[in-house]
Amino acid sequence: MKTLYFRIVIQTILIMVLASVIAFLISNVYYHQVQKPYNGEKIKKVASDIVSLYEENPEQDIDVYLNHIAGLHYQMYLFNEQGDGTLYGEPFRETGLDRDTISGVLNGKTYQGIANYNNGLFITGFFEDVLVNSIGVPLNVNGEKHALFVRPNIELQFGEFRFFLAVLLVLTLLLSFLFVIINTRFIVKPITKLTEATKRIADGDYSSELNVTRRDEIGYLAQNFSKMTQSIQRLDDMRQEFVSNVSHEIQSPLASIQGFSQTLQSGELTKEQRNQYLSIIEKESRRMSLLSKQLLMLASLDKVEDPLQRSNFDLAQQIRQVLFMLEWNWREKDMVIEMDLPSTVISADEKLLNQVWTNLITNSIKYSESGSSIDIRIKRIGSTVEVRIADTGIGVPDEDLPYIFDRFYKVDKVRNRSETGSGLGLSITKKTVELHGGMIEVQSELGKGTTFYIRLPLM
Repeated sequence: MKTLYFRIVIQTILIMVLASVIAFLISNVYYHQVQKPYNGEKIKKVASDIVSLYEENPEQDIDVYLNHIAGLHYQMYLFNEQGDGTLYGEPFRETGLDRDTISGVLNGKTYQGIANYNNGLFITGFFEDVLVNSIGVPLNVNGEKHALFVRPNIELQFGEFRFFLAVLLVLTLLLSFLFVIINTRFIVKPITKLTEATKRIADGDYSSELNVTRRDEIGYLAQNFSKMTQSIQRLDDMRQEFVSNVSHEIQSPLASIQGFSQTLQSGELTKEQRNQYLSIIEKESRRMSLLSKQLLMLASLDKVEDPLQRSNFDLAQQIRQVLFMLEWNWREKDMVIEMDLPSTVISADEKLLNQVWTNLITNSIKYSESGSSIDIRIKRIGSTVEVRIADTGIGVPDEDLPYIFDRFYKVDKVRNRSETGSGLGLSITKKTVELHGGMIEVQSELGKGTTFYIRLPLM
């Protein structure tokens, strides 16, 4: 199987090779279209200067003169009218030249061999050491016509530089390949860690730590992966705790009902005892019924994409109705209800929000002492409405406050059975508020009370 590391290395090397070939082709095309004619003109001027300098001093020996010029890294071939040629400087690789070309130069024409030299895409004519790739100019020697063909000796002028370029190119490619291999391993290493971590997570091990400190896309991927792992672990812990809590919440009342039912079958109970046991059975049955309803509601809120049935209603009137419904509860404790509920029309699910206010106000009553107070206020903030429910009850410890919205979480760790709460009310409340696009916050101080802030969009 081809690994990602192998693929990146091979693809990068292929891209480098392909880019080098394309760059060479483009450079060669540029040379043929632009640079070659320019080079031809430069060498033509050099050839004209050679001729002009000789014709200004015709008494000098032509062979000595041209040998001196050839010593300046030029290759030259001199033809007389009979077609005999003399080489000056380093020999050409090929000296083939047609008779018409020589005759044309003898008759005063300039031969543009460099500009017109034909070669392929992978051959740069600048380095072609052949006679046809030269400049031909007419030269008069002692009254006789001659044709002088000139080109620079590239081997002498750029020999060492060409070797330097070749070494530079080879070293560049080799070092590039080496750095690609090293850098690719550096890139792929976090991905390999991610792959191993996903395998461990698939096996149920959520303790993987990637320790990736990079700040690029892979670093962000690793950070998000770690967050996802923690979330999955929390969800798994919550799932296990949920199953345990549901089993516990169901098993306890069932055990009570079963025990008292068996006791009621004996004929040695007084009427008062019988009524007491029946009352306990009824209470436990109601607790199981409430638990099942809350579980069904949570399942409905979790499963349905948009379970809300919105309508326009007065939020203040709804809260007053909840207080009226719970009047017996707070009057039994001689509690004071303070309200500031201006009429506020919102678009929401009236039934679900009614459950929210019922849960919160019931909790405030349940966890407050006799003679305490509950303050309920509505305030509009821009396009939202804030409902504040504050009590002066027993409060919530700081260590428990972050978890009170978790399912089945109870501040009372020993699960006091005198209270009928299931630990689902606040979870349902939070889920309902979030489905409406709102948010819920809580502040509490042990022994002084708890305040809930619920913010909902008006429309």
